Amino acid sequence: MGAALTRYRVIAWIVGVALILLVVIGMPLKYGFDRPIVVETVGQAHGFLYMLYLLAAFDLSRRAEWPLKRMLLVMLAGTVPFVSFYAERRVTGWLDKPAARTPEPVAS
Repeated sequence: MGAALTRYRVIAWIVGVALILLVVIGMPLKYGFDRPIVVETVGQAHGFLYMLYLLAAFDLSRRAEWPLKRMLLVMLAGTVPFVSFYAERRVTGWLDKPAARTPEPVAS
């Protein structure tokens, strides 16, 4: 699981930085100064990187056997500026100190 966590941590940071560049620099340039170049380039890059983020989060969540709700929340963290950094720290904390696992109920 260590390699999956490392992949997730790296892509979480990259996606977070790309999203901040897009929102903090690109959007003001596009709408304030009519210069859409940053949005056009960083926006496409962020979209591609977010797909990699989703794959890494899914892979990690399946290996860690997370419930669906946790997996979806971690996946959504790449869509809000600064939240991917918070999610990365939380995920690292969860996996460094795993809680006692309780079996999930099986539907009858």
